[in-house]
Amino acid sequence: MDIHKVIATDATVALIGQLERKHGPVIFHQSGGCCDGSSPMCFSQSEFKPGKHDYYLGDLGHAPFYISKDQYDYWKHTQLIIDVVKGRGGMFSLENPTGRRFLVRSRVFTNEERQALKLKVTLFEPFC
Repeated sequence: MDIHKVIATDATVALIGQLERKHGPVIFHQSGGCCDGSSPMCFSQSEFKPGKHDYYLGDLGHAPFYISKDQYDYWKHTQLIIDVVKGRGGMFSLENPTGRRFLVRSRVFTNEERQALKLKVTLFEPFC
């Protein structure tokens, strides 16, 4: 059973490709910050480094996706589905000027999926 903690819609993969062509490699971070709520934020990999309390959930295309520990504790029983909708992105997120924004949808893992995953995540590992 091939289960992923985070996945992307086709629209998300397309927007990531557009952002990578303009900004180079990108990275996602899901936080529970006050300014942009809990929107997934997309940054240039050269401008954002995950912290020691961030968990790596997987990749969206070539873009690594990290989540803060507090948010992970809240979402750990779900698969995060990163989608794109019309609207303004987070103030510092790269998609902001495109008229589209990233959005988190979720679904609860089945008992079988939870067993297969064993809810294992990887703490931040720096890029080398």
